[in-house]
Amino acid sequence: MTKSDNPWEWPEETWRGKVDRVRAGQTLKPTAWPNGARCAVAVSFDVDHETNELRDGGESISAMSRGQYGNRQGIPRVMDVIRRHDIKASFYVPAVVAQLYPDETRMFVAEGHEVGIHGWIHERNSVLPADVERDLQMRSADMLEKISGKRPVGIRTPSWDFSQSTLEITRDMGLIYDSSLMGDVDCYHLLLDGVDTGVIELPVEWIRDDAVYFNMNRFSALRPYTPPEAVFDVFRREFEAAYDEGGLFQLTMHPHVTGYRSRIWIFEDIVRLAKDKGDVWFATHAEIVEWVKANT
Repeated sequence: MTKSDNPWEWPEETWRGKVDRVRAGQTLKPTAWPNGARCAVAVSFDVDHETNELRDGGESISAMSRGQYGNRQGIPRVMDVIRRHDIKASFYVPAVVAQLYPDETRMFVAEGHEVGIHGWIHERNSVLPADVERDLQMRSADMLEKISGKRPVGIRTPSWDFSQSTLEITRDMGLIYDSSLMGDVDCYHLLLDGVDTGVIELPVEWIRDDAVYFNMNRFSALRPYTPPEAVFDVFRREFEAAYDEGGLFQLTMHPHVTGYRSRIWIFEDIVRLAKDKGDVWFATHAEIVEWVKANT
């Protein structure tokens, strides 16, 4: 049969193969969380800083200054909330960012938080040759371990971009989890061509990501801006539903997005809302994955 680039002309084996390459397996929702908590809260920050500009070969001083803001103002504001409320978080750090700001990366681990893989320079996995993606992912893990003193056990791909090779590489590296896919609201096993990889997915979702509401590109006609109160309402409703279901609430934020004086309250009010319940477990993504593996 002649190969066609038209999807409507694909034979079943082609479209089914694409769908089945990476699939959600068994859901991992424990019957109980630690210390009788009703809900687990997984707070995370993608510490992209200047790599949002660098990854495309850009050299805009203006764009990189916004990334620098993430280090100079965003992270201190985020850490102030975290420290005052005594909660844990996961930080996903591109290897280039870790080299630019080694003290920042070491600080995350020293204060009991998790540092996870987030690419080398926030590259897009889906445009990379498989051997290049593998090399970058392995070198990223090595660099984070060298700088932070602790080997990462999980990955969040840059921009949640997931190639045909990503899961295979993650499995081969012995990582315990990924947090880049959106197949559920609770953790689940990841299948590669129908076979359980042993890698657990702690799912993300764009509606629980601050960047989609606030980012802009001055050279684009698109100006996606949402009032902070509306963003908080989405996050709040997601948390309330997770709490009612006794499940997992996962949140993705960025220091250069949420770390502004008019927005940091969103993060703090979500933390307050969760803590006021009295039976919520704040944990790193790695801790949550280890718990669900052992208790489902």
